[in-house]
Amino acid sequence: MTGANRPAWATIPVDEDRYRPLYARLLGLRFVNPGGVLCFLFFEGAIALAVLLALAELVSWWAVLVLPVVVAAMVKLNDMVAAIVVRSAALVPEQERDRFRRQMEPVVGRARVEWVSHSVPGVMITADPVPPPRRANPSD
Repeated sequence: MTGANRPAWATIPVDEDRYRPLYARLLGLRFVNPGGVLCFLFFEGAIALAVLLALAELVSWWAVLVLPVVVAAMVKLNDMVAAIVVRSAALVPEQERDRFRRQMEPVVGRARVEWVSHSVPGVMITADPVPPPRRANPSD
């Protein structure tokens, strides 16, 4: 691919594209950036799995050709979904992003919990509030 054909939002610079694994370059992955080991597992691992399944007579020998193609299609589909997510995230205004970040920040604090002995047999611990004890009527 040349630099003119690549969109501006691609995550892999054009200079580094030639150092990527052949599997990623052939699929034209722009957002998913698998390393050499992962590309090996995607392609040769799929072939090895298909051969093992065919030798166990669980699938026909066509699976040796079909399984790597299916894995490549799923990797490409994953890259296309990542592209859609990045594009839609770029359309969100900065104000909405800040509001979302404020809402998603975890709140760290301390809750006051009374000390309860968990080793006392016969004690039932519940989260329901205990009603106050009734006082005896003076008329009784």
